[in-house]
Amino acid sequence: MAKYSCELHGSFDHFCQFLKKELIESSFSASIEDEHYYNVHDVHVGILIFERYSYTGKNRLSLSITITEYQNNLHVTAISSGGSQAMFFKINTFGEDAFLDKFKEAIQNYKSFPIQ
Repeated sequence: MAKYSCELHGSFDHFCQFLKKELIESSFSASIEDEHYYNVHDVHVGILIFERYSYTGKNRLSLSITITEYQNNLHVTAISSGGSQAMFFKINTFGEDAFLDKFKEAIQNYKSFPIQ
């Protein structure tokens, strides 16, 4: 399992759409498995679950992303999982790390995007 969190500034809706596009286009086998959005007063929350096939690990793995926004301040956490073939312990996390790297690239692309 690999995890990454960051703070950003921008529109909740724009960021969610941007992230979905970036991650799906970054991998031939990536797909969004489910997504859920809700508000608690002025706080927006989004949960996105992506999945893709790892050629290195020869298995499927997921990337779970939680996005929280208040007054255009975004907190984003991504956790990858499922990239091992072992029964009792993890021996191969290459796919998880690679999927998380795609997420980090998307974050860098968003930071350089002029309209947020």
